[in-house]
Amino acid sequence: MPMRTKDSSVRGIAFFISPHGYGHSARASAVMEALHSISPSIRVEIFTTVPEWFFQESLSRDFGYHSLLTDIGLVQTTPLVEDLPATVERLNEFLPFQSSELRRIARTINELGCKLIVCDISPLGIAVAKEAGIPSVLVENFTWDWIYQGYAQEEPRLREFIPYLKEQFDRADYRIQTEPVCQPRAGNLTTPPVSRKPRSALADVRKKLKIPASAKMVLINLGGLALQWEFLTELKSQRDDIYFVLSGYAPMKQTLREDNVILLPPHSDFYHPDLVQASDAVIAKLGYSTLAEVYTAGVPYGYIKREKFPETEVLTNFITAQMKGIAIEKEGLQDGRWLSQLRDLLSLPRVPREVSTSGAEQVARFIWSLLENQNH
Repeated sequence: MPMRTKDSSVRGIAFFISPHGYGHSARASAVMEALHSISPSIRVEIFTTVPEWFFQESLSRDFGYHSLLTDIGLVQTTPLVEDLPATVERLNEFLPFQSSELRRIARTINELGCKLIVCDISPLGIAVAKEAGIPSVLVENFTWDWIYQGYAQEEPRLREFIPYLKEQFDRADYRIQTEPVCQPRAGNLTTPPVSRKPRSALADVRKKLKIPASAKMVLINLGGLALQWEFLTELKSQRDDIYFVLSGYAPMKQTLREDNVILLPPHSDFYHPDLVQASDAVIAKLGYSTLAEVYTAGVPYGYIKREKFPETEVLTNFITAQMKGIAIEKEGLQDGRWLSQLRDLLSLPRVPREVSTSGAEQVARFIWSLLENQNH
């Protein structure tokens, strides 16, 4: 992408986003959209290795994209299984940050005219902001030092990275925590869950999917977990008034349909928050962005836990307290045993959400106030 020169009339914000899954990108995208609602003239520059298409799907305005490894997080062999030795190897390559690299990235930030850096748990962004001489805003519901502490007994080598990462995160000029918060800290703002907004009406989404208004719709998104054909056959054997929409399982750019089962490709014509809102229940891996979107829509959540991931207990407790949901054992996914829980899941009511300022809007307003103060 060609380098843009500094334009004093444009307020630029750099977003450094962890590539650990798409959840951090979804949360950051929600904040970017809310910022553009406040001021369409804001220019966002995105630094991450999350594919550019994700932001093209999530954002309604132009943005700059810069492929840069901003974080390691956890190396995973599947969406539910971590590879801790590989994580240690990657961390050894990534940390500590090199001064020459920080200077190089900081020059880019200054040349782009960015006034501050927002970090969705990317420690690199905080270090770059210090080098560039601009404020940093940390947006988190956990930080990696806390996560690694939870794995330290199983993989003791992770302990050597904890003090360094904690120091980096503590250097952020501003800290925003988004519920469910794993480790409450003194900061500048705590918000409700941050999620991307739906764009289409519920009825329009179902009509496009050719699902009768009187039928039940179950959205299944397991983060790329392979499904056996026997599993799909069992879905077809369910009552004909239940439709199953599987997101991300059809071949690229193809939507496959057989009876009451609809397979969508990874890049479908359906925006994920729209699918969540149109559903009567969502079955998915337990993770922040899915939880936030399901929370906002108020639909029942059939969630598959990552038992070892330290965030799991916090997210589960939040669902119990503020949502409707049922835990689904991952061992029962492939053989369809979870279908015995489907009736109970669909019997749970939606949770109506009060119309108020969303978590994304609260974060955006705080960031906007920082930009405004820079001009006074």
